[in-house]
Amino acid sequence: MHYTNQTGFSLIELMVVVAIIGILAAVAIPSYQNYSQRARFSEVISSTEIFKTAAALALQQGIPAAEITNGNAGIPAEPKSTKNLDSIKVTNAIITAIGSALVNNASYILKPNADGSIWTISGSCLKSGLCNA
Repeated sequence: MHYTNQTGFSLIELMVVVAIIGILAAVAIPSYQNYSQRARFSEVISSTEIFKTAAALALQQGIPAAEITNGNAGIPAEPKSTKNLDSIKVTNAIITAIGSALVNNASYILKPNADGSIWTISGSCLKSGLCNA
């Protein structure tokens, strides 16, 4: 008898590989989506920095918090919305940034202490894991 040596993969081996790839995809896709949203929300966070600096300077100059609003006391006007950012409003030295629908309209709120040296972070971004306190 003469046996031929066949090479290749059996059906079982191929099914195991497909199952492993399916499990990896089921784990990786949700992680990727969360990572993608966090990256988008970083634009919202970084956009508040100029407002944060301006509000801190105004507070340190003795300007009352009630006067620290968009377009007043050295605070920039409200920026135009972008793909990831809907709005940034400053009212009573409190900065409220709202993300676009791509980041589930998450809010990022910054509240200063009396002299603007320490900022407290709040908003829906904390609960959704898009920002850190």
